[in-house]
Amino acid sequence: MSTTVKIRDETTFDLGDDDDSGFLLDVSAERIMVRELIRTRVYREVYRYNLDRPEYFHGLIQPSDAERSLNGFKMPKRRRIDPDRQFEMAIKAFYRNGFIVLLDDRQVDELEEEIEVRPDTTVTFLKLVPLVGG
Repeated sequence: MSTTVKIRDETTFDLGDDDDSGFLLDVSAERIMVRELIRTRVYREVYRYNLDRPEYFHGLIQPSDAERSLNGFKMPKRRRIDPDRQFEMAIKAFYRNGFIVLLDDRQVDELEEEIEVRPDTTVTFLKLVPLVGG
């Protein structure tokens, strides 16, 4: 039985904003490991990008050779993105603290942790931005 959960992206720059934007993500079950949640999210983003290959990729992880911009990740060539590669990069970023996962307001520390998702659950991917000059 699949469940739909709300996904939000935040950075340390926009903490506290009242922007209620986000998107809904269908997950395969009410109990899912964090690793599978990330996989589901990344594969959905890549699938949507690969359908039309727009100028910008909007996703959790910056594709290799893409350029970060205010509108997303600008793709120099509108090429197909490999979902397996994007997922590998997401797992590495999780371990390097490139982002943290918050289930409602609780931080999830382990990829193998099984979490319960309900229709009212919000999962926040908080991208950590390094300080400059400090």
